[in-house]
Amino acid sequence: MPGPEHVGVAWLLLRKADADLAAARVLAADPDPHDDAVGFHAQQAVEKALKAALASLEVETPRTHDLTFLVEPLGMHGVEVPAGLSESEWLSPWAVTTRYDDLEETLDRAAAIGAASDAIAWARARLDALA
Repeated sequence: MPGPEHVGVAWLLLRKADADLAAARVLAADPDPHDDAVGFHAQQAVEKALKAALASLEVETPRTHDLTFLVEPLGMHGVEVPAGLSESEWLSPWAVTTRYDDLEETLDRAAAIGAASDAIAWARARLDALA
C-alpha cells in the first residue's frame, strides 16, 4: 500500500490531467484553434494520468513527455496498461514537437480526446482501488 504522500501526489496529478482534458475538449470544439493546442492538452492529460499511476506505486516519475517511456515502468511493476493507453505514443509529438515546430499531420481530435479520457478513467480506477 503506497504511503499517503504518494497517494496525494497521484491525486494531484489526476486533477491536473482532468484540467488538461477539459481544456482539450473546449479547444477541440472550436474549429479555430490549431491542432497543436488540442494535441498538447490531450497529450498532457495522458502523461499526467500515467504519472499518477506511477506515483501510486511509489515510482519516481521521470521528467519526460515520452508516453512509451512512462508506460514501461508500469509493466515492470506488474501493472497491465490497456492497449489503447500503451499505444498512445502517437500523442507525444503534440507535446514536444509542436511547441517549437509544426507537424505535417492533422490531429484526430476525437481520438486524442478519447485517449485522454480513457487514460484518466484508467488511472482514476487504479487510485479508487487504493481507497
